[in-house]
Amino acid sequence: MPETPSTSCAPALTGGKTVPEAVRERPRLFVTLTAPGFGPVHRVTDDGSRCRLRRDDPHCAHGKPLSCSLSHGDGDLLAGQPLCPACYDYPGHVLWHAHAGRLWDRFTTAVHRHLASAAGIPRSRLGGHLVVSFAKVAEYQQRAAVHFHAVVRLDGPAGPGTAPPGWATSELLVDAVCAAAASVTVRVPESAAYGTEVLGWGRQLDARPIYSFGDGAGLSDDAVAAYVAKYVSKGAADTAAGLDHPVSGLDDIRTAHLSGHVRALMGTCWRLGGLPELEHLRLRAWAHTLGNRGHILTKSRRYSTTYAALRAGRAEHQRAGAGAIDEPDTATEAAWRYVGSGHTPGAALIAAGIAEDLARNREIAREELAGGWG
Repeated sequence: MPETPSTSCAPALTGGKTVPEAVRERPRLFVTLTAPGFGPVHRVTDDGSRCRLRRDDPHCAHGKPLSCSLSHGDGDLLAGQPLCPACYDYPGHVLWHAHAGRLWDRFTTAVHRHLASAAGIPRSRLGGHLVVSFAKVAEYQQRAAVHFHAVVRLDGPAGPGTAPPGWATSELLVDAVCAAAASVTVRVPESAAYGTEVLGWGRQLDARPIYSFGDGAGLSDDAVAAYVAKYVSKGAADTAAGLDHPVSGLDDIRTAHLSGHVRALMGTCWRLGGLPELEHLRLRAWAHTLGNRGHILTKSRRYSTTYAALRAGRAEHQRAGAGAIDEPDTATEAAWRYVGSGHTPGAALIAAGIAEDLARNREIAREELAGGWG
């Protein structure tokens, strides 16, 4: 079972659980990376404005309008659905999910490369000056595409217990994140089924500094902790972007109580999963999460205390609590035996009386019904 945000993420924001409080003064960012666009969808606007109001009223090659004059609110069934499902790039959407982990790895490598270049040191020697740590949460958007929220922090070469060099600032980290997000791509093996796919991050990127107390330009520790707690508690099934269990075939997908858009994504996973060139992606096994194989919450090893240490501490606390009873008036029972189940004698009499009344009422109702038809 995954650790909760309070035990795995909060210490690295404010200190505690072997993480020093000094991390609150380190360069830290709250970064949001999104998936690219795979086709226009109906959207919810914060100000209640129209979805996609277009004066020229354009239509796609399939005759579907590419505009929408409605205002969609939260819970609207149209929100997140493609304006034209036939135009939507379902293979690109699924393949992006399947390669999102590799894209993240290349992103973090590019961040390291940019920091080393800015400092004028070889990439191989960056670890002698600083460590880039992160904790990442995946969230499904309304269009059923995953995007990532990450806390990125700069520490000294020994990890959270040491400070990074003076040239490693929040501004430099923002530049590194933006440059890395714009530059990295992943190429999917070419196939006659979908052509050539080159995958990258979406154009929507947000990278804001985290401060002990937020101001207009940054976020506070408490705000980031609240965001992470909200995101990590939602999975594919919670956001109606998939199922919480694998599917065994297309019949399972057709009968799932999901939107047509999500069923189309799951069906695309199943069909692409049958291609030999994509067998390594195991798309059929992950069709219920729309091809996304990543965990909801991941973090680098040196971001905070490890999950193993947290589990060991919890086990030790439980062992200590089990032997903490030393009050003279407290009796401890180490052996248990089965006593019985069901009603007590008094409750059994009450239940029998209720059952008898119900039976009598049903009999009277049948007699009255028969008399009315006679």
